[in-house]
Amino acid sequence: MAQPDTKKIFFENLSGAGKAIAVLTSGGDAQGMNAAVRAVVRMGLYVGAKVYFIHEGYQGMVDGGDNIREATWETVSSMLQVGGTVIGSARCKEFRSHEGRLKAAHNLLQRGITNLCVIGGDGSLTGANLFREEWSGLLTELVEQGLIEADSVQKYSALHIVGMVGSIDNDFCGTDMTIGTDSALHRIIEVVDAIMTTAQSHQRTFVLEVMGRHCGYLALVSALACGADWVLIPEMPPEDGWEDKMCGKLLIFLSCCLSNSPSLNLGFDTRVTILGHVQRGGTPSGFDRILASRMGVEAVLALLETTANTPACVVSLCGNQSVRLPLMECVQMTQEVQKAMDNKRFEDAVKLRGRSFENNLKTYKLLAHRKPESELPVSNFNVAVLNVGAPAAGMNAAVRSAVRVGISEGHKMFAVNDGFEGFYKGQIKEIKWADVGGWTGQGGSLLGTKRTLPAKHVEKIAEQMRKHNINALLIVGGFEAFLSLLELFTARGKHDEFCVPMVMVPATVSNNVPGSDLSVGADTALNAITTTCDRIKQSASGTKRRVFIIETMGGYCGYLATVGGLASGADAAYIYEEPFDIRDLQANVEHLTEKMKTSIQRGLVLRNENSNENYTTDFIYQLYSEEGRGVFDCRKNVLGHMQQGGAPSPFDRNFGTKISAKAMQWVTKKLVETFRHGRVFANSEDSCCLLGMRRRALIFQPVVQLKDETDFIHRIPKEQWWLKLRPLMKILAKYKTSYDVSDSGQLEHVVHNQPKESDASVAM
Repeated sequence: MAQPDTKKIFFENLSGAGKAIAVLTSGGDAQGMNAAVRAVVRMGLYVGAKVYFIHEGYQGMVDGGDNIREATWETVSSMLQVGGTVIGSARCKEFRSHEGRLKAAHNLLQRGITNLCVIGGDGSLTGANLFREEWSGLLTELVEQGLIEADSVQKYSALHIVGMVGSIDNDFCGTDMTIGTDSALHRIIEVVDAIMTTAQSHQRTFVLEVMGRHCGYLALVSALACGADWVLIPEMPPEDGWEDKMCGKLLIFLSCCLSNSPSLNLGFDTRVTILGHVQRGGTPSGFDRILASRMGVEAVLALLETTANTPACVVSLCGNQSVRLPLMECVQMTQEVQKAMDNKRFEDAVKLRGRSFENNLKTYKLLAHRKPESELPVSNFNVAVLNVGAPAAGMNAAVRSAVRVGISEGHKMFAVNDGFEGFYKGQIKEIKWADVGGWTGQGGSLLGTKRTLPAKHVEKIAEQMRKHNINALLIVGGFEAFLSLLELFTARGKHDEFCVPMVMVPATVSNNVPGSDLSVGADTALNAITTTCDRIKQSASGTKRRVFIIETMGGYCGYLATVGGLASGADAAYIYEEPFDIRDLQANVEHLTEKMKTSIQRGLVLRNENSNENYTTDFIYQLYSEEGRGVFDCRKNVLGHMQQGGAPSPFDRNFGTKISAKAMQWVTKKLVETFRHGRVFANSEDSCCLLGMRRRALIFQPVVQLKDETDFIHRIPKEQWWLKLRPLMKILAKYKTSYDVSDSGQLEHVVHNQPKESDASVAM
């Protein structure tokens, strides 16, 4: 697909005038579908296109009539937080026939619709592609039957298709995450956390069946996220004698194919829980709302840019980046997975599922089953793990992963309590495999964490390094952890004890660590903000028009305010990185006032805590209260430390587990490389690294090389990828703005979608 000629394209130039776009949801429902529908409608209207709902999926397209209705800005209000699909979904046998597709084509042409956005699974998308391929023939038939004029063949010569995958199963090749998967994981983990308490109370074993059909993704990631002792998935069928092995260590057991298994004689007091359709219900997670919104906007852009020669594409997620892939390449790859499964080529099936699935499976195997002492390698290396900075949900999952991977690789693992303050005080002890059992679901920091930096205590820390013969450090933390590594790197000149491999795993709700697009803990904070905003807006249900001013955490980093605003449908989000003045505030008030006069009953404004020292939350509250007098009233809420608390989200559990496992494997590699003459000596820049997610990959970056990318005064990276999401929030709130399309998805091929040397899709 041709690249845009300019870096910034204003919507006056990216016009959808004269175009008609229809959106439908087909197949099973999935949380987040409504967010995608909302984004398609509002983006389509924003660029000047007519947008239509097709109710009840392909059945509505075949039946026509009131099933195809023009959408307005207001018709998608209050949809963002609703589960399922409000425009309905239905299986349609008639669309599978030529006659049914002929009826559907006629119904679309009556409204001038030649652009379709289909949200569904592989079956729905395959049907859409067949419809597209038959389009010209269908038009000819309609002319012959006298149902359309002959000139319509030229006027509506091509049908353009863009797909988005909505499925909790995450079984579609080409995308790391499908819409609804993260929300389904939330439902599963909520149940697992609840079951764990009764399991421990009664010394019971619970067998939990989850959905997923022929794909074990939900079961596998749930097993990683809750520290399950056993998992059965289609891609890894059990070996002979598995029952005895399982009974030897089973505490909790997840299976997405258990319904076909024989009765199990576990020898335990056992209970079975089948989650069923509860996994598809409930409000969508923050991740799914943002994913669906990004994909919806991207789908409209793809439809605007498509030509007669452009193949039908599906909007996908790779790592942290939107991509467009030929629809049928993805479908064919998905079908190849099923063929491999049918032929019992399970290793091939795992590889075809993609790097994300493969890495999840490898990590699970590494963490779930401890090898006997006789089979463990003997490294004679001592590795210390500590948390530094403010607590963040997912830290414990990261520590558990590091400890168990380290033990599996033959190291002796040491836990340091209370960060570097505990380090120089000698609060260091060996930590065993069983010591970290059950840590994945615990919020905060079980090791204890402090903001203390090491520079003032290097002498005592070096002494403790000598005393315990520490050969490597793994630090889990936020900006303070980054500063700590810089200080330890500098201290190498005076203290050889710091000439050892050191690596950092970013973990902070603020998501302000340079070198990483995402930090462990930020997703949990996002969900806390999203859930609170939902409840706050609901509290105004049935009352007069009301605007809520919400203050979020983040220091000087506006990540939480921005993504929280996008996920909760905010009208504005004030952040430090995007300076604003009184004129901007006044324009926002006037914009909201006009919207309030016409339809909406509730408004939402987010403010990052350090966005401006003068325009405080109280000031903005008072300004909105005064200027909105007679139209709406105001309330304010400071969310505070609730954003740091609570159980970690499935994303943060999984992200912390995988990134920490990768960091520990890097430590092992560096220890082997730097062990010379009976000791470890590492003083090069690449032996003191931060492991971060950059666009599509997890990469190790020397901390000294990240100094130039850092604003140390405000403790933020100089460039932040999420700033490109801010125009999306403004567009979906009906503001006129410009949108940078230089980073929008470009048409790629499935085979080129996986980086060779790194873990794509830490998205889950």
